[in-house]
Amino acid sequence: MSFEKEWAQHKADASTRLDSASAGSGGGGAAGLVVHADDLGAVGHEAYLLHEGLRKAGDVTRGAKGGDGNTANAVAELKRENFATAGAISTAVEVWNSQLKTVLQACAHISNHLDYSKAAHARDDAEIAADLIEAKRAVAVSEIEKYFK
Repeated sequence: MSFEKEWAQHKADASTRLDSASAGSGGGGAAGLVVHADDLGAVGHEAYLLHEGLRKAGDVTRGAKGGDGNTANAVAELKRENFATAGAISTAVEVWNSQLKTVLQACAHISNHLDYSKAAHARDDAEIAADLIEAKRAVAVSEIEKYFK
């Protein structure tokens, strides 16, 4: 198969998939990504709540005075009594803390990115609205769609 034929086939397949996705969205015409700022805010808020909950409840080393929690005290006591379990508990705590930090960072990134996306889309919408006002008329979607065919 020549490159031109293969490229034409890929374009036709993509067009068919886009048309079926558009029909499935209930919108007809060209489908677009529709995200409401409230949706972004809700997901970002849940990521923030998860972050805060994990930060507080996930720290297995907190508790006792001086920054050493109950787990650290237990490991120290087991080591003092020459129990091999002390090393295993210490390793488990290290792995737990490493994984906890990773999940906390992921939650923070999700929350921050959604806040950024919400603000960026609002700026884009304002810029587009200003461009349409400057053009002295709103351009209909059907007119814009002609340029993409």
